[in-house]
Amino acid sequence: TTASGTVFINLEDETGLINVIVSNGCWLRFRSILRTESALMVKGRLERHGLAVNVIAERVEKLDLLTSIPSRDFR
Repeated sequence: TTASGTVFINLEDETGLINVIVSNGCWLRFRSILRTESALMVKGRLERHGLAVNVIAERVEKLDLLTSIPSRDFR
């Protein structure tokens, strides 16, 4: 978390990593999902700066998976 409340998240799937930038307001709206769910669907704007690609989160939803494998939580 930055001083302005922005949270940076890395999501991983079989194709690689994606950087997700979550504003303070988005975090407050979706914090229970962001803190507890092992799989997320993030909707937002795609932003490119040189080779860096980010998603600016606007909406976050739980992604239902049919698996019993827990996520890797590095907290």
